[in-house]
Amino acid sequence: MNAQNKQINNLEHNNQSLFKEVLTGTQMLFVAFGALVLMPLLTGLDPNVALCTAGIGTLLFQLVTKRQVPVFLASSFVFIAPIMYSTQTWGIPATMGALAVVGGVYVCFSGLIKARGVGFISKYLPPIVTGPIIMVIGLSLAPVAVHMALGRTGDGSTQLVSQSLALSISMPALLTTLLVSAFSKGFMRLMPILSGITVGYILSLYHGIIDFTPVQNAAWFAVPKFTAPEFNWQAIIYMLPIAIAPAIEHIGDILAIGSATGKDYIKKPGLHRTLLGDGIATTAASMLGGPPNTTYSEVTGAVMLTKAFNPRIMTWAACTAIIMAFVGKLGALLHTIPGAVMGGIMMLLFGLIASVGLGSLVKAKVDFDQPRNFIIFAVVLVFGIGGMALNLGGFSIQGISLCALVAISLNLILPKEAKTA
Repeated sequence: MNAQNKQINNLEHNNQSLFKEVLTGTQMLFVAFGALVLMPLLTGLDPNVALCTAGIGTLLFQLVTKRQVPVFLASSFVFIAPIMYSTQTWGIPATMGALAVVGGVYVCFSGLIKARGVGFISKYLPPIVTGPIIMVIGLSLAPVAVHMALGRTGDGSTQLVSQSLALSISMPALLTTLLVSAFSKGFMRLMPILSGITVGYILSLYHGIIDFTPVQNAAWFAVPKFTAPEFNWQAIIYMLPIAIAPAIEHIGDILAIGSATGKDYIKKPGLHRTLLGDGIATTAASMLGGPPNTTYSEVTGAVMLTKAFNPRIMTWAACTAIIMAFVGKLGALLHTIPGAVMGGIMMLLFGLIASVGLGSLVKAKVDFDQPRNFIIFAVVLVFGIGGMALNLGGFSIQGISLCALVAISLNLILPKEAKTA
């Protein structure tokens, strides 16, 4: 009888543990809202596809890393500006093809780290190279954020709502995001973007600018609108350098999670495996029309705060995301978020990306008394923000790809000053 009671108690305990894992995993999706949902909305991708590919990507990452690292994959904010430009210039299929190649770059980085260690990254991609590139990524599409916050389309050509009405929505959304990020504590601090969008959405409802007709017409169950990739060499060349920043970010995130859990993930499963997981997940996602799948800071912070160190929790988060992807009304509801709300959030996001680049320079104590450093910084910033482009016959290189090429070349060519005793 005692054995039977013990067996029943163990079963109840296991059921409670399972329920807690599922609940915590679902909670992670709210933390990941910015990278998981806002990102595809800003770039013109399908949020249902993004949910599905994030779930699939996370499961692939767990397969590669033997389910040892507690992370949920979604897109780094660094990809927002490049994907926006690429989709407007070459279309979504070509952008997906370029992102599939970016996943291949991660795989190459993984192989190099396996063969030569992490040291080669600091040689060819020091902060004086990566810092200005990240800043350009954040600042290059700042006008798009301003246009949307003022009630216009991203290119500023059409006024969708009056400027005064747009500002009465976008500025409170921005202010809420700032206040939650700066002053809130606990789990709420991890959801500034969701908080800002909620406030902006409520104000939009009050002003009557949201049309729920698409939600009413949408089916409850709907297969996401997957998009097959196309391979355009111009889009590929433009997108390739974008892989640099998230790869550097990946190393920091893995170190942060390791310090929280007390495990050295750089050694086991190994940085080469975690980066390989990101690469395979990104390529798989792009093959279905989804944004890149990488490790990123929001979920790292959530793991550290909630002590959700069990990788099974992320398995449940991935499965929940895949199930939600087939809810047609959810995608339609997300599409009703007004541009003014997203513009207010983007003003902060693009600024944050730029500040990450600047922060990497400060953290590395880059010496701007050395002429080579301020030359690299100045040229990259002006080329990127100014829209410099090189056309050589039928070959064209511009934007982030040109900035990366210039930064890496100048870093290798310009002489370093000898250190005086």
